[in-house]
Amino acid sequence: MKTTVLRSAALAAAMMLLLAVLAAEPPKKAPAKPLAPADAAKLLQLPDGFRATLFAGEPDVAQPIGITFDDRGRLWVAECHTYDDNKINFNMNQYDRIVILEDTDGDGRFDKRKVFWDKAQKLTSVVVGFGGVWALAAPDLLFIPDANGDDIPDSPPQVILDGWDGGKIRHNIVNGLKWGPDGWLYGRHGIQATSVVGKPGTPVDQRTKLNCSVWRYHPTSQAFEVVAHGTTNPWGHDWDAHGQLFLINTVIGHLWHIVPGAYYRRMYGEHFKTNTYQLMEQTADHFHWDTGEKWGDVKKGVSPSTDQAGGGHAHSGLMIYQGDNWPEKYRDLLFTINLHGLRINSDRLERHRSGYVAKHGPDFAKTTDVWFRAVELDYGPDGGVYIADWSDIGECHENDADGVHRETGRIYKITHGMPKFAGALNLAKLSDADLVKLLTHRNEWFPRHAQRLLQERAVAGKLAATTRLALQKFFEQAPSEPHKLRALWSMRVTGALDASALEKLLAHPSEHVRWWTIQFLADDKAVTPAVLAKFGALARDEKSAFVRLALASALQKLPVPDRWAVAEPLLAHAEDAADTNLSLMIWYGLEPAVAVDKARAAQLIAKSQLPEVRKLITRRLTAL
Repeated sequence: MKTTVLRSAALAAAMMLLLAVLAAEPPKKAPAKPLAPADAAKLLQLPDGFRATLFAGEPDVAQPIGITFDDRGRLWVAECHTYDDNKINFNMNQYDRIVILEDTDGDGRFDKRKVFWDKAQKLTSVVVGFGGVWALAAPDLLFIPDANGDDIPDSPPQVILDGWDGGKIRHNIVNGLKWGPDGWLYGRHGIQATSVVGKPGTPVDQRTKLNCSVWRYHPTSQAFEVVAHGTTNPWGHDWDAHGQLFLINTVIGHLWHIVPGAYYRRMYGEHFKTNTYQLMEQTADHFHWDTGEKWGDVKKGVSPSTDQAGGGHAHSGLMIYQGDNWPEKYRDLLFTINLHGLRINSDRLERHRSGYVAKHGPDFAKTTDVWFRAVELDYGPDGGVYIADWSDIGECHENDADGVHRETGRIYKITHGMPKFAGALNLAKLSDADLVKLLTHRNEWFPRHAQRLLQERAVAGKLAATTRLALQKFFEQAPSEPHKLRALWSMRVTGALDASALEKLLAHPSEHVRWWTIQFLADDKAVTPAVLAKFGALARDEKSAFVRLALASALQKLPVPDRWAVAEPLLAHAEDAADTNLSLMIWYGLEPAVAVDKARAAQLIAKSQLPEVRKLITRRLTAL
């Protein structure tokens, strides 16, 4: 009887699998040519009240691989024409370009176009700031001076950093320039290429080695570092209202909360750092594809189960919407492009233990255009969202056998109704006082640009004498936590926060202010014996697991002998026993100290209230 039941169950399971395979949507045979750009825009299926317009399309824009805005609200587009149909090459007979598109009448379509630079190769990203334009064109991070802002380069590009892998694996090439709330320039790197990065002329042994990771570069101190390691092929990141960084990825999980110093799961291979032993997992509690399938099965067609889950494993572009055009229910939601699913996914971020968890939300948009290959999305000064569509039928590797269609490319703009046209903008012409006022603007686009302009003026010695005091007053009187953080970041980048001021903020009522204060003190290596004592007391008494995570993150920037003073009280919190991410962050910081002081580490095994760390210390000691 038991054997019969088992056979019946196996037969039923086999029939269900067969039905799922038969029901899988076959690959859509792509037409020989894409739809006209305006017709493609009409195929975007959006929630009620939303509209999509064609902001630009070929021949005015082609192969848009990255987008950004300047302080005038103009859209800058990085076009990658060197992308080749051979999966391990770029076509070096081609040139990439940086194009500026402007909508002067607010009708949702550009009416002015300029080519800023057309001699790039292997171009993936562009961003504007500090008197010029920054561009990633492997093997270099370039700065193109344009001090007077006339959209004409003042000189040939300057190589700021070199040593980036030249793109043997194109979809893993260095990418993703964005200004962070801390005043650093952030970027990303994929898993299949390894770069050894430094200033031109730096010896190999003094360079930074990296592959799958998030990194950052400071525009004035010229410091360069890896922020966090892991994932697969990240091609999108953004910060939430509290300045927390989130990253989009493919195959092994789509969404990751980036904690400085973290080591995340990799698709394969080992991290350069040894003795990590265990890696942190993605932030989302779900996948956008049926993980019972092989990840490559989606090339055969999107199955019903994968369609219901979100459309597939491949993602590009990430936006946490903080504009002021879309309805309130969309604010702070996270949006990403799902390539195989021909759609835009959404996730909802929630606090969980020391960090966050992302919950699956309804798909925001879909299209039936099989040429839809969007790679980036961002909101602009009127709150409308711009989507850069590469427009092709390949998927970044095996499916490019038909050749790359270099003439294609579109940029769509999605708005709720018709946004109010603000007229001509030029934030760079505003006074410091007006820039400080913009820190309260509902559309995060304005505070981000205002903060960077204040930073530039401080660096140039052009900040008004009263500006730092105005920022301090704004910080004290800010009506909300996000406003207070905008003031804090602005004080930081303008030099209005010294070590003494930061030390006082360790006792601030806001856990987010305490989180950033810890990070800033660690970044500056301003952890004096007095501050170390306060870190230790905070590690012992802090009620917020989120702030304890910041202390764990800071461990790696402390001298190895000083790490015990913070790690030991962190390990006394029994309430963190189930918090794997916090345990691992403590371990990553503590591991070098364990190797140096085996006796103290052995004593800590008995004291630690975090079982995960007890096991890791034991494992490390047995290897010594």
